[in-house]
Amino acid sequence: MKIYFTEWRSPVGKLFIASSEKGLVQVNLRNKADFFYQLHSSFPDADLVESEGKNQPVIRQLKEYFTGERKTFSVPLHLNGTEFHKKVWRALCEIPFGRTASYGEIAAQIGNPKAVRAVGQANHHNPIPIIIPCHRVIGANGHLTGYGGGMDMKEKLLSHEGVAVNGSKIAR
Repeated sequence: MKIYFTEWRSPVGKLFIASSEKGLVQVNLRNKADFFYQLHSSFPDADLVESEGKNQPVIRQLKEYFTGERKTFSVPLHLNGTEFHKKVWRALCEIPFGRTASYGEIAAQIGNPKAVRAVGQANHHNPIPIIIPCHRVIGANGHLTGYGGGMDMKEKLLSHEGVAVNGSKIAR
């Protein structure tokens, strides 16, 4: 299998993007070393090929998101994770633009209300942030919780979507 990767400078910082022929496999908010480590861990036998062209559909939709023209993403996803993780990631995609949900609400939505911590772990392992909007998940008390791209980026993404962030808490 081939995985096509590129680097794109977004309004919230550098993003590292990777896609297979099946769909988007990763958007990394951290750094190039972490990006390649995650790719090799998830797809150890893949041939990695640098290609901005193969990632243009993703970049186009991200640009539309950041300019306010897009509220949902339609690029195909090639998810690699446990069935539980995939269930959580699909639930995250159902959180509407400009809204938030707690870990407990996601756990209840997937039919396992006691799996709050497991939902948090699945959220932490989300390989496609922004597109799979884990930035929309907050604590039950309305406070912002950790984010792979850092709390500043989480606040910027939520503010971009019109969510009022007051310090580290969502203003309701």
